[in-house]
Amino acid sequence: MLNFTKMTGLGNDYIYVDCTDGTKLHNIPEMAKKLSERHFGIGADGLILINKPDNDNADFKMRIFNSDGSEAEMCGNGIRCVAKFVHDHKLSENDKIAIDTLAGVKKVKIIENEIGECNEAIVDMGEPIFQDTNIPYDVYEPFNKNLDIDVEDKKMRFTVVSMGNPHAVTFVEDLEQLPIEKYGPIIENSPIFPNRTNVEFVQIIDKNNIKVRVWERGAGETLACGTGASAAVVASGINGYTDENVTVTLPGGKLQIEWGKDNHIYLQGPATTVYEGKIEEII
Repeated sequence: MLNFTKMTGLGNDYIYVDCTDGTKLHNIPEMAKKLSERHFGIGADGLILINKPDNDNADFKMRIFNSDGSEAEMCGNGIRCVAKFVHDHKLSENDKIAIDTLAGVKKVKIIENEIGECNEAIVDMGEPIFQDTNIPYDVYEPFNKNLDIDVEDKKMRFTVVSMGNPHAVTFVEDLEQLPIEKYGPIIENSPIFPNRTNVEFVQIIDKNNIKVRVWERGAGETLACGTGASAAVVASGINGYTDENVTVTLPGGKLQIEWGKDNHIYLQGPATTVYEGKIEEII
């Protein structure tokens, strides 16, 4: 039997497994697909493993597998939940922890309420990347702001940025009426993106507020995406639409994002435990 914890960050839900105790999993991509299936498995956007770190620069290591079995570099909502898991299971007594990911080591500050509970965290997402091996940046300039893609019946313009994983951001006037299930998979799998891409559709409200819907690479539309919200703020900023402090409204709720003077993106949002349980390793 496999012990697991179901957790969510604004509806972006994952299955968390503590591997710091020596738990060994086999055929993880297939396990992620089966456990994430919402009718025959637990049901989630993916599977996140919490491991001991491989180096001295981190306290823990997280691995993220999407619901299609592919491994992702980073998850802003997921890493907040890892921090809460670490806090709640007393794996660390520190209020600041360093978590290693495929996108590098990320520092997370745990926020406790007046009775010592952790329901929120702030993640230093690092600096946005405009030239990355996952993005063919040499085909457009400047700041990847003018990438035009023919998407079936229309031409769409994208700003492309990496938050350790690739994002293509486009601005729309009416987010609610957008057929994201039509456009999302076409853009995600465009040959322009050699490692596929996450896709953000952004509606500007004012200088400090945007609304975002995200088509996540390997998972489809999700209720929230931390790296996607960060990329949307970066894209909005370099296009002159927003200031350095932005509230991002996603279908699952709100995230607070600051583009700091040190050029780092700081992401603040909730982390919630849904339930804990045991399940057979269905692989």
